[in-house]
Amino acid sequence: MPRRLQTRFLACSLTVFAAAFFPAGAQSRHETKSVTNLEGGILQETDGAIPGGACFRLKLKLDAQDFFENLRREDTRSGTLYRRGNVIVTHFPKQLQVSLSIADFPCDLRLHHVGARVYLTDEIVGTLRLGFYWKRGLELRPVKGIEPKAFEVSPIENYTRAADSPRQRHEWQMDFEVPSDGVPLTDSLVLVLRTPDQRIAARTAARL
Repeated sequence: MPRRLQTRFLACSLTVFAAAFFPAGAQSRHETKSVTNLEGGILQETDGAIPGGACFRLKLKLDAQDFFENLRREDTRSGTLYRRGNVIVTHFPKQLQVSLSIADFPCDLRLHHVGARVYLTDEIVGTLRLGFYWKRGLELRPVKGIEPKAFEVSPIENYTRAADSPRQRHEWQMDFEVPSDGVPLTDSLVLVLRTPDQRIAARTAARL
């Protein structure tokens, strides 16, 4: 066989050999990827408003004892993986600790608040309806078996310290235990606050 043909034959043979013993999936370690550290849990916040009334800032923290320790998310061209060291994690633990805070906050212009400043009060917060859902794609599944664990109202600093400063503002803090046994990490925990007439006052989602 001529030398040039031998070289081409050898190159083709090596290509076939590599494809057979090193398939595309085996190359994932060399893919470009982004890594997100999930140590300490998930924190989300958003602004909300009571139609024609007060505005507030909603914060949601998702945690679980030791579960998020050394946990990271890896996004590659092949998909998303969750790892703790070299171990792949696929599901949430049996229970999650959810901390929620609702704090009086000035209305943002995007919320189209007009008129005199309305402050968040116990009476207003007491009318809100709280809903937890697991979200997969477009599907929302209500979470059952949630247990309230703590509730606290505390004052927060006024905007100014002048004599004519606004009335005292407050923050409402609530802790819950949320059943999560068997729920895949690709699902999101969605929280929705609704007014008595079922309008959405705020919505946020804790995504890993």
